[in-house]
Amino acid sequence: MDQSAVGVATLLAAVLLAGCGSSEARLRKTLGSQTTGIIRLPRGTVEVSTELTLAPGAHDLEIVGNETRLKAADNFKGRAVLVLENAERIHLHSLDIDGNRDKLAKPLEMAPPENVFRVWYPSNGVLVNRVAGLQIERLRLTNVVNFPILVSQSNHVRIWGATVEDSGSKNARGRNNLSGGILFEEGTSTFEVTESTFRGILGNALWTHSLFRAPRQQDGTFTNNHFDTVGRDAIQVGHATRVRVEGNTGVNVGFPTGIVDIENLGIPIAIDTAGNVDRSEYIGNTFEEVNGQCIDLDGFHDGAVRGNRCTNRKTAADYPHGSFAIAIGNTHPDTHSDNIELSGNIIDGSKFGALFLMGSRNRITGNQFLRMNLAGCNENAKQFGCIYKPDEPAMLESGIYVSRGAVRLEETRGNVIQGNRISGHQMKSRCIRFGPGVSPAWNTVVDNTCSDDASLR
Repeated sequence: MDQSAVGVATLLAAVLLAGCGSSEARLRKTLGSQTTGIIRLPRGTVEVSTELTLAPGAHDLEIVGNETRLKAADNFKGRAVLVLENAERIHLHSLDIDGNRDKLAKPLEMAPPENVFRVWYPSNGVLVNRVAGLQIERLRLTNVVNFPILVSQSNHVRIWGATVEDSGSKNARGRNNLSGGILFEEGTSTFEVTESTFRGILGNALWTHSLFRAPRQQDGTFTNNHFDTVGRDAIQVGHATRVRVEGNTGVNVGFPTGIVDIENLGIPIAIDTAGNVDRSEYIGNTFEEVNGQCIDLDGFHDGAVRGNRCTNRKTAADYPHGSFAIAIGNTHPDTHSDNIELSGNIIDGSKFGALFLMGSRNRITGNQFLRMNLAGCNENAKQFGCIYKPDEPAMLESGIYVSRGAVRLEETRGNVIQGNRISGHQMKSRCIRFGPGVSPAWNTVVDNTCSDDASLR
């Protein structure tokens, strides 16, 4: 688009926004009529009663705030305060969105399996659907009822410098219902979230939705984001390929404990995996105080987990939803827990064991698992529920537990467990153990250092 055309479009936007009627009506008219150019939003607060939408065929359009705050009105009804749909090359930046959660939130159960979230959850902040080319920069989204940003069926989406605070709703039992963060679903590709901050999120903070009947998400990066007080997962990679999670930091995952969705097994996790995830990397992420699990690799295969760190400084009783530090699984029917590199990670403080390992040709090398089994299992079996499976009593008390699996049995062989340091309650004698149906002879276990230290109860 040439500069003269941009100038005409920008002038038209200014005239429309200065016209008659309420500020909401003027803004709605401008967004609904201008297809390209620059829309400069008015200064101050604009209350929005129904969703704001773009003009049909919008493309090469920049929407820029000017100390602008879009606030959902007390009577708001709609999918989101701002809906970007069926558009190309949209640039949205420099504004605040207030979802008015205190007035609008109602108890809502989490979406049943195989439901699209953009349909199930109303009253979001920004809904993006079928957009090719989107930049979102320096948005502050607060008090949003469900998802501050929900992206579906889109590609080439970049979110930078967002601040997401105090968002998400609860179910009838007062637990989180997954909502509260930034979500990608329905095969979104080439996406990025970087240098963004998440605080006070009830559900998952940053994630891709594992929807079996939809295409997998692909070619994404979550880098250099910070998380503070998240009720479910800080990061989840669900049903995706070629996703890089790197350099993220966080504190207080799984807090406050009362909002954890324990009835639906919503155990909080710093970095979670769901569905079928391959050719992905989790590298150099650091989390402190995780009331749940550091890293879950359910459905993760043919990828790498390197140089991550989780630290828990309190006692076992302070982590009511604590679990293994890292667990590998294969719930998704199309996955096998194979060819995983797990190296150079440091876990300092875990309620139970360091690693639940299954599958084949995985390499567990050079990790430090320190202060494992804070619960003192199985000596404190009654207090902390140390016996997960009656026929496998050694599972939670072990440092590394090598198994055929829980949901589906796998051949567990050809794994290398080498050069790891494992310390904690009874770790000298319970360091690396094998469950039923797994022979130590099928796997290589060499040069690991195992030692006891005092458990904290």
